[in-house]
Amino acid sequence: MVSSEAAPFAKTGGLGDVAGSLPVALRRLGARVMLFLPYYRAAAEVCPDAEPTGLTVAVPTAGRLVKSQVLRASHDGVPVYFLKRDEYFDRKHLYGTPDGDYFDNLERFAFFCRGVLEALKARGFTPDVIHCNDWQTALIPAYLRDIYRNDLYFARTATVFTIHNMAYQGIFGPELYGAAGLSRELFTPDGVEFWGNVNLLKAGLLYSGAITTVSSTYSEEIQRPEAGCGLDGILRNRKADLHGVLNGVDYDEWDPSKDALIPARYSAEDLAGKEICRRELLKEFGLKLKPGTPVVGMISRLTEQKGFDLLAQAAPHLARVQAGFVILGSGEKRYQELVAGLCKKYPRKFAAKIAFDNRLAHLVEAGSDIFLMPSRYEPCGMNQIYSLKYGTIPVVRATGGLDDTVIPHKNGGGTGFKFREWTAKALADKVREAVAVYKDGPAWANLQRNAMREDFSWEKSAKMYMELYQAAFEKVLKT
Repeated sequence: MVSSEAAPFAKTGGLGDVAGSLPVALRRLGARVMLFLPYYRAAAEVCPDAEPTGLTVAVPTAGRLVKSQVLRASHDGVPVYFLKRDEYFDRKHLYGTPDGDYFDNLERFAFFCRGVLEALKARGFTPDVIHCNDWQTALIPAYLRDIYRNDLYFARTATVFTIHNMAYQGIFGPELYGAAGLSRELFTPDGVEFWGNVNLLKAGLLYSGAITTVSSTYSEEIQRPEAGCGLDGILRNRKADLHGVLNGVDYDEWDPSKDALIPARYSAEDLAGKEICRRELLKEFGLKLKPGTPVVGMISRLTEQKGFDLLAQAAPHLARVQAGFVILGSGEKRYQELVAGLCKKYPRKFAAKIAFDNRLAHLVEAGSDIFLMPSRYEPCGMNQIYSLKYGTIPVVRATGGLDDTVIPHKNGGGTGFKFREWTAKALADKVREAVAVYKDGPAWANLQRNAMREDFSWEKSAKMYMELYQAAFEKVLKT
């Protein structure tokens, strides 16, 4: 398993959750799994005692030979290997600052991808399958098809590539192609060239043995122009190799009955602790609400994808709804300013903390009554799944994994509320509907019980991955 992030070592979003949880679930099913990550500053802070393996790999990168120390740690029984190169990874952020991406991201992750392959050889471990995730690791299938095509060490190694978000493709100017380390022949429209630029995600889609994405609905959406981000044609051509596998949840971490990060634990049978969490949440965010007023929570990267433009348009309507809104997140500077503006304009309705804070994330999930996710698109989404377990009823836009995981409330059934139209009115109307049901105590309690009974644990999804790995490996053996 190769990823640019994985909890608890380094995380910016859902990819980090998946890469931290899936290897553990695979190990429980009997797979021999190892996880490769960059040794970021964040990883060094979480895991300062990562042990030197004694291995050093020399990686051809951007016209020079760059050496990396290989470190080792463990996560729930899964061995974790880090590539340590401070020049590339000893930075405050993983991919860039709020002002933009790091200028050398192609070089950084080309080094990481090729470094993983060299580390596997140095370690003496020939994998049956290398599972790559997102554009940061997409050069691995390309390297195996190109640079390592005659290397018998990887002759029986299959690749599986997972798209966690089509919008993030790793696009770079043509002048940087040399840093990728690929043959010149691959820089064509049939290869990794994309409208004159280098597209790393395209490499993963073209050269991996199998492709997965993180929900069934999203796997269909990305084959259409509106969600395919310019690569829908490739995905339609590879439809037989494209699979939607819903992300699972680590309920050892996300379960209010055993959550060590919240002020009071609770369960579907005894919800008393949720009110304590609610009071602490309001205190933490400095928001004062009248008794009987629900709290609507949001935890998100502050980006266009997550619907913050729509939230701003709906704010005048939401300000008239009897509810308070708490927002936790960090991201693009303009959206940080947008959220701060909402709090300034509606100080009795909106409160926010611009931060990435795991403790606060757990508190928002536990202390909110409603969870809002108005995403323009959402490959899977994790917070709506966490919210279900915490009895925090999701209000979501019906797209991608949000559509797959939330059952609309109707006649006492369902687990949440969904709207389809990308309009401020649709968002505000659905929040009003949720607030109206909240005021009906028995109906709301029933909705909470429905939500908390849902099970999105990793076991089912991990079994699907095991089947895909087996099929991909057998396909390599036949070639």
